[in-house]
Amino acid sequence: MLTMFMPPRSVLGALLAACVTLLPATSSSQGPGTVFWVDPNTAASRQSAAYRAQHRWSDARLIDKIATRPQATWLNNPNPGPTVRAVTAAASRAHRTAVLVMYHIPHRDCGLHSAGGAGDAAAYRAYVNSFVAGLGSRGAYVVVEPDAVASLVAGCAGANARERYGLLTYAVTRLSRAPHTRVYLDAGNSSWIPDVRRLVGPLRAAGAARADGVALNVSNYRTNKETSAYGHRLVSALGGGKHFVIDTSRNGNGPYRGTDAWCNPPGRALGTPPTARTGDAALDAYLWVKRPGESDGTCRGGPGAGRWWAGRALELARNGRS
Repeated sequence: MLTMFMPPRSVLGALLAACVTLLPATSSSQGPGTVFWVDPNTAASRQSAAYRAQHRWSDARLIDKIATRPQATWLNNPNPGPTVRAVTAAASRAHRTAVLVMYHIPHRDCGLHSAGGAGDAAAYRAYVNSFVAGLGSRGAYVVVEPDAVASLVAGCAGANARERYGLLTYAVTRLSRAPHTRVYLDAGNSSWIPDVRRLVGPLRAAGAARADGVALNVSNYRTNKETSAYGHRLVSALGGGKHFVIDTSRNGNGPYRGTDAWCNPPGRALGTPPTARTGDAALDAYLWVKRPGESDGTCRGGPGAGRWWAGRALELARNGRS
C-alpha cells in the first residue's frame, strides 16, 4: 500500500474538478451530512482519459466508476504537510471532506510488500507534526496506520511494541486536537484477529481512547455484514462510545476462498460507494481507503504494491453492482 502521487492534471481530471465544484454546497461538518472529496488526479482518472483517447468508450465508462468516486490519499513520505495542505484545501473549496491515511510507522508492514516507514521514533514524530500542520483548521477523516496494531497482535518480528504503541498514541493525540478532524485507528479486519478481545489492550495502548473510533477492512475484502458485526463487537469491547468506518473499496463480492486470499484475488468487485449515510449510529462511513485498481503486490502477475493495474481495475468495476 503506497501513497498516491500528484502528477500534472489530466484533461478528465480538470473536468472532474469542475463538476465537483459545481455540485451543490453542503455542510463541512463531519457527520452524516458529510460529502467526501473526489480527487481529480488519480491513476483512475488518467486511465479513463487514456481509454477515451483510444476510443475505448466502454472501458472508460467502467473506470469512471472508480475515477468519479471519493478515495483516500495515502501519505507515506517524511514531510506530508504540503500534500495534506493541498488536498484539504481542494476539498474545502469544493465544500467536501478529504479522507487521508497516515502510513509511515517505523518497520511498516513488518518488512513485507509495503515495507518502509520512518527510520526511527524521532522521524515519525516529525512526520506526524508535519501532517497535523498541513491540516490547519480544515479537517478530514484520517485513518491511522493500517495494519500497525493488528500486525503486532499477530506477531510482527522486528517491531518494538512499546515504541510503536507510544508513536501511535502520539499520532492519535495530535490528530484529535485538530479542528474538524475525525480520527480512526486501524484495527485490521474480521478474519485477521477474529477474537476482538485480543485487540482491546493493544488498541488502548495505541491511543484508542483519544480517537473517534477504529477503521476496519482496509485493503481487504470482508463483507459489510461481517465487518459491521465485527465492528459492533469491537467497539463494545472497548467500552462503548467509539465508532468505526469500513473500507468497502473492493468487498463487493466478499473474500476469495482460494489461497493467498489477501493478495490480488481474482473475481472481486467494487463495494458500497463512499458515504457517511450508513443507517447505523456506530458506523460513521463506508470509505474507499484502498484505491481500487492498485495492486496488493507482485502476486498473480500484479505490479508492486500500491501501483496502478488497469486490468484489475476493469475487473473490479465490471463486477461491481453500482
